[in-house]
Amino acid sequence: MPRSRPGALRPAHDPRPCTRSLPPPDRIHGLSSRTSLAIHRLELLTPGLHLGAVDYALRRYEEFLRPPGRRPLYPRMADCDCHWHAFDDVRHARDILEEALEHLPPRPRAELNRQVRRLDTEFHARTLPDPFADRRTWRVDRWWHRRLWEWGEWR
Repeated sequence: MPRSRPGALRPAHDPRPCTRSLPPPDRIHGLSSRTSLAIHRLELLTPGLHLGAVDYALRRYEEFLRPPGRRPLYPRMADCDCHWHAFDDVRHARDILEEALEHLPPRPRAELNRQVRRLDTEFHARTLPDPFADRRTWRVDRWWHRRLWEWGEWR
């Protein structure tokens, strides 16, 4: 029996987009160009992430913590569930960053992790714990969802 040709064994179309034909991404503020490129590739190849999501999430997280002072900050629920309006809730931005940290290669993960941990420390210091987080009907497995948020039960 003759041997199968290599082209017959490979899929006719590779579903992954070719990242080399795209222009190089803009560098994410505070991260190296190598990490920015790894994040860009991750956004292309990971379902649920879209181009620019990690950069926007990082900027949104920093923006939330920007107001000076010692007053507590309260995350606000998003009014809309579409891609970009969901970032109105800073906890969604933190979810996106966590998803990126789970899927990045080790070196880019370490660099992004340093940025995120610095912001996490400030977020933890400037928000208050939710005393009723354990009684909620939805799952709150990540610590940033167990902080008090604006509107609470009254919305």
